Amino acid sequence: MAEKIRVILAEDHETVREGLKLIIDAQPDMKTVGEAGNGNTVIGLAQELKPDIVVMDISMPGLNGSKAAKKIAETCPDVGIVALTRHKESGYVQDLLRAGAAGYVLKQSSPDELLRAIRAVVSGKSYLDPSITSTVVSDYSGRQLPHEARGQTTLTDREQEVLQLIASGYSNKEIASQLNISVKTVEAHKANSMRKLDLTSRMEIVNYALLRGWLGTN
Repeated sequence: MAEKIRVILAEDHETVREGLKLIIDAQPDMKTVGEAGNGNTVIGLAQELKPDIVVMDISMPGLNGSKAAKKIAETCPDVGIVALTRHKESGYVQDLLRAGAAGYVLKQSSPDELLRAIRAVVSGKSYLDPSITSTVVSDYSGRQLPHEARGQTTLTDREQEVLQLIASGYSNKEIASQLNISVKTVEAHKANSMRKLDLTSRMEIVNYALLRGWLGTN
C-alpha cells in the first residue's frame, strides 16, 4: 500500500479544524499528523514533522497565514501549502501564492475541492478553486507585459510550450512525457525561459501566463 499523504491542519477555530480532520482522515490516501491554531505553531510543526501538505487558513492569531506560509516555504521547501479561506478576492489569492502556497481553496466550496487541491499539490501541481479562477484571470486582463515592452521576450516555441505547461501545473516529468523529451531538456528550457523573462519562481511563471492569456477559466 502506498504511503498516505501526511497533512497538518492550521485553523484557529477548533470546530472547523475537527471537521477538516474528519474529512482528511476519512480518505484512504490521507491522514492528519498535526494541528495548529496559530501561525507560529504551524511553522514549528511543519519544521518538526515535515508533512507532505499544510492546509493553511489565512486569518489566524499571532502570525497570519500568509506570513506563516512564507516562512514554511523558506524553511521547508518540500512541504506543499494549500490555502483554505473565505476570501475570494484576487488580492488575497496572489498574496498567498506569492508567499508559497500552491493551492487555494474556498471554505464555501465542497470538501471535494480541498481534497482535489491536496492531491494536486502533493503531485507537484498547482490548484486554484474553480469558483475564483475567472476572478484572478480577469484581474490580469489588459495589464502590460513589462518584459515584452522592453523587447526582451525571445522565447522559442518549445520554451513557450514548456513554460505554459509549468504554469498549468504539470511536473517536469509529466511535461517530458507529454512532449517526448527528457526531464533534463525540460529543466533546460525552463531555466532558459526564466532567465530571458527575469522570472524567479513558479508563481511568477503563473503570473506571466495569466498576463499572456495562456490560462483559461475552465
